[in-house]
Amino acid sequence: MEMVLPVANATAAALARVSAMFNAPLARAVVFGIHIDGHLVVEGLLIAAILFQLSRKSYKPPKKPLTEREVDELCDEWQPEPLCPPIKEGARIEAPTLESDEGVHWAVQNGLQLSRSTVVYFKHNDMASLASTLEKLTHGNKRTEKIRRYIVVEAIYQNSGQIAPLDEIVRLKEKYRFRVILEESHSFGVLGKSGRGLAEHYGVPIEKIDIITAGMGNALATDGGFCTGSIRVVDHQRLSSSGYVFSASLPPYLASAAISAVDHLEENPSVLANLRSNITLLHKELSDVQGLEIASNILSPIVFLKLKTSTGSAVADLELLEVISEKVLKEDSVFIAATKRSSLDKCRLPVGIRLFVSAGHTESDILKVSESLKRVAASVL
Repeated sequence: MEMVLPVANATAAALARVSAMFNAPLARAVVFGIHIDGHLVVEGLLIAAILFQLSRKSYKPPKKPLTEREVDELCDEWQPEPLCPPIKEGARIEAPTLESDEGVHWAVQNGLQLSRSTVVYFKHNDMASLASTLEKLTHGNKRTEKIRRYIVVEAIYQNSGQIAPLDEIVRLKEKYRFRVILEESHSFGVLGKSGRGLAEHYGVPIEKIDIITAGMGNALATDGGFCTGSIRVVDHQRLSSSGYVFSASLPPYLASAAISAVDHLEENPSVLANLRSNITLLHKELSDVQGLEIASNILSPIVFLKLKTSTGSAVADLELLEVISEKVLKEDSVFIAATKRSSLDKCRLPVGIRLFVSAGHTESDILKVSESLKRVAASVL
């Protein structure tokens, strides 16, 4: 007696079509006297193939380690591929720059961008330009009286070594009813009788400055920064600063280092005297460098040198100054830096050479860098 397995209607119809195509009767496989439909045969073969693959042993590399000679040969043969294709000359794109608040430090630029405020630039350190800008913003515009408006400046500009005229800025602030944010990273611990910054230097009451910010990586030789102002400003900063929002508070040992540095400045006023003496000496020694002139303030520890006569191209000027800085480093092991615009900078920066003076420099240090720079400049310019 034969046992015939039933076939679903759809399957039977499909097999019937296939059989008709080949002009053959509908066939069934017979295994050990049992009629089995075609799809069961295919499924059985697939299961068998899967079991065969699972039962195979995985490939294992030989356990014998490579010899040192073989390793060296493989290393010599290896040619690394570049992470990205070379940039063609025509594909280079220069980032757009603002031709008008030249030289403002990138940290200020970044802060203005992150504030999501409406930002209007005035010409660098030009009080006539600032007055004109404030007049345009406020004249006949009653809406501006109801919003918070700030004048943002650096006390000592990092990119040029110039000092902001705080007394004039405060006068314009009061006339047009603005607030002032003063960035003092390079003036705190430098300017003023006791090193308290630009307000002490100009004799401006500190309460006239609404917000003062400064990094502690310069005069205080530590890390982090601070923001100070009225009680309302301080309370707002405590609740909104990264220390609360992102748990990025300053480590206690760095805060202790900053406090110790402030105590040292208060207990040793001679440090400021040494710093100013070094700045004066460097200005004197670099007053007659061939082809270069000092553009920074006499009180700034950032001494900025620029070309007396430009080549007519900022790129060519920078290349010329880089040649000088490289020769000074190579010939006399003196490191000086030519300014270079970062891709993060959105403002046009002055082109020149920056020297940073500290109270720790000796007279021989100042004379060495001066003599080296004068000799190299005379051979290049």
